[in-house]
Amino acid sequence: MNRTVQIILAILIDIAPCHAPVKAEEVMIAVAANFIDASREIAPLFEQATGHRTRISYGSTGKLYSQIEHGAPFELFLAADTQRPIKAEEEGLAVPGSRFVYAKGRLVLWSVRPGLFHNAERFLKEGAFDHLALANPKTAPYGLAAHQVMNRLGVLDGLTPKLVRGESIAQTFQFVATGNAEAGFVALAQIREWEGEAGTLWEIPPHYYAPIDQAAVLLKKGEANPAAVAYLAFLRSDAARRVIERYGYGVE
Repeated sequence: MNRTVQIILAILIDIAPCHAPVKAEEVMIAVAANFIDASREIAPLFEQATGHRTRISYGSTGKLYSQIEHGAPFELFLAADTQRPIKAEEEGLAVPGSRFVYAKGRLVLWSVRPGLFHNAERFLKEGAFDHLALANPKTAPYGLAAHQVMNRLGVLDGLTPKLVRGESIAQTFQFVATGNAEAGFVALAQIREWEGEAGTLWEIPPHYYAPIDQAAVLLKKGEANPAAVAYLAFLRSDAARRVIERYGYGVE
């Protein structure tokens, strides 16, 4: 991180909760779909604390990154992995050294049907269902994690004809919530916000898949925007971390 950004971040971490800037700015943020609900809760806290405004776009990490590569006007990138933020730095699209892990994701197997399975591993191995939802593993880190779980259990090849792939984890969640898939691999954070029936849930052991470390990075287009720098700092504040943890994420 260059020295100027480093100093500004350090100052804003201390002052963000209690001081508004002289001039309010707007920041355009690309946010991974699993973080929709948490980011919607963080946004008004940030706006109240700083006076700045937010404009947020959601999607799969891979598709958002493709938009960034093609010139989308995003100033911050909140990914569902570390791979794309690192790539953004390598390709000169992000400010070196601004990247950090803001959340550690948890993958679950979920169904809206209560009692659909009592032993989730047996449920997957027996395959007595028509459709199983997951996010596209090529563009969504949670989809890749779902592949890793099925590979570990030795069921991926057998279940492939039954897999329904969402373009993002948000679409995957909708497949399950609407009953278009009997069950699906989604983010624990999405279940925390679900207001429907309790359904059936398996919190997958973390060692069944590679850690879902979700990194944020300041993009070059936001380097001179005080609102972008302020949001990145606020994301590390106690207020933001409390929200993130409440949605079931781990924080560093």
